[in-house]
Amino acid sequence: MLASEKAEGDRLQATCKPKSSLAQLSIEQTLQRGEPYGKDSKKQKEINSKIMEFICLDHQPLSVVDDVGFKRLVNHLDPRYVHQGRKYFTDVCLPEIYNTVYDHIKTLMSNVTSVSFTSDIWSSSVSPMSMLSLTAQFINEDFELKKVVLHSREFAGSHTAEAIAGAFRDMYQAWGIPMEKVHVILRDNARNMEKAMKDAHLPSLPCMSHTLQLVVQEGVLSQRSIGDIIAIGRRIVGHFKHSQLAYSRLQTIQKQLGQDPKRLQQDVPTRWNSTLYMLRSLLEEKRALCTYGADYDLPAMLTASQWKLVENMISLLAPFEELTNQISSSSASAADVIPATRALRRLLRKTADTDQGVKTSKATLLDALERRFSDIESEPLYTIATVLDPRYKDRYFSDELKQKIRGLLSHVLSLTDAAGPQEEHSGEAKGSEPPEKVPRDGSLHAMYAELLDDSEQHDGVDSGNPSSAQMNLYLTEAVIPQNRTPLTFWQDNRSRFPSLAQAARAYLCAPCTSVDSERLFSAAGNIIDEKRNKLTAKNAEMLIFLKVNLPVMLLAKESKGNNKTLSV
Repeated sequence: MLASEKAEGDRLQATCKPKSSLAQLSIEQTLQRGEPYGKDSKKQKEINSKIMEFICLDHQPLSVVDDVGFKRLVNHLDPRYVHQGRKYFTDVCLPEIYNTVYDHIKTLMSNVTSVSFTSDIWSSSVSPMSMLSLTAQFINEDFELKKVVLHSREFAGSHTAEAIAGAFRDMYQAWGIPMEKVHVILRDNARNMEKAMKDAHLPSLPCMSHTLQLVVQEGVLSQRSIGDIIAIGRRIVGHFKHSQLAYSRLQTIQKQLGQDPKRLQQDVPTRWNSTLYMLRSLLEEKRALCTYGADYDLPAMLTASQWKLVENMISLLAPFEELTNQISSSSASAADVIPATRALRRLLRKTADTDQGVKTSKATLLDALERRFSDIESEPLYTIATVLDPRYKDRYFSDELKQKIRGLLSHVLSLTDAAGPQEEHSGEAKGSEPPEKVPRDGSLHAMYAELLDDSEQHDGVDSGNPSSAQMNLYLTEAVIPQNRTPLTFWQDNRSRFPSLAQAARAYLCAPCTSVDSERLFSAAGNIIDEKRNKLTAKNAEMLIFLKVNLPVMLLAKESKGNNKTLSV
């Protein structure tokens, strides 16, 4: 019995021995483990790929691979890695990873029937280089909004309408995008860009953010009393910005008053909301500034009446700030334009306690708003998008316009039906949405609620309307709350409204601003900086392209459970 137990123990002990002791490495194999990786080895390529990703994703200069600190770090992590110089990463790695991501984006867009775009022109402040952007966004079959960058190409020479139109034709041809796939292009309000779109026969809309800038500039900032306040505010901010001693004294006063030390904000004339932030920062530091002015010299100071005017002006412009933030979000679409402007008009027509001293400005602001947005209800790209947004439907239109818009939508549905039957889906809901927040009185969202209440009192579907039963059923149902996502609604209801869902994929992919192009050029400014002002236009475009699109590909791979490293 004891002998059998001993034998069993010896057997278990033998099985528990590490496998390495059973297959000991030879001296030659051990020496090979310390040798550098071969140029074509898998590990060498993987590390090259990760370094290239690091450069693209984090705005790193290509020369970082030659930095002593970087080399020491990589050598510490893997001593077998053979360092490659800047030229290798520029000439080999960058083009190869660009081509890989390019192919992924092209595949991503291959099955899309309608695409919207944004475009803008940017000039570098550190290099004699101008760029023309082209970003795309579309809704895929799962009703997910996708955004990619197609071009940030060099745009040399005069920026004439003819040159811009030619550049657009070249960009679409390079990607193989037929004109019938182009739903709309969001552009700035410059005349050369507007004319270029007409000359190229491309549907386009102006950037709503740029239009709001013009509204506020014409309606408020051009007023002499407001202009005087802004000029004084800029002199005060400039005083502290250019004098460290003055700023230190202000900080001391802020602490003595029990306030957290804060810097005053400088405004940018081309961004009206930055002027609002400057005025707000001045008002917040009013006590500290008045105390400072009693002991030290200031280049100018606001009077008591001007301080009150600043306070009321901030209240007047608050809804414009709210709207600007709303339309600058990644989910904003052309469907938001008509409801937002109607809500803004309604709010400006109301009297408020903060109107003292700004009644003229308020009236001028309303006039500028109505003039700048006078034709939006005659633009089908806006009206149909609004109706196809389940948060709005036709509730923001007059009874007369409702019938006309339903006719336009019926025509769109007939074209959708002619394209062929749509795939059936179960349309199961993915879970409950959070309850809608109660809007604050006097806010822009409170006006949305009032407009919906008015619409419900006069609404009704004409049984004799020639539109399809599908459209009538959709329009008779209640709108969804403001905090719900339109694309989630269509994803859950595509089996109930298949034709409407397909139309929604086309019309709700249209943005209402060209913010995506502006954000792209913010990335361009980080790539083409003072340390890289000699970067070629070709390499700059590849780096900008990869900064935005590489995460799209990596995310797609991760979602499929494929964590393979890009091979470059």
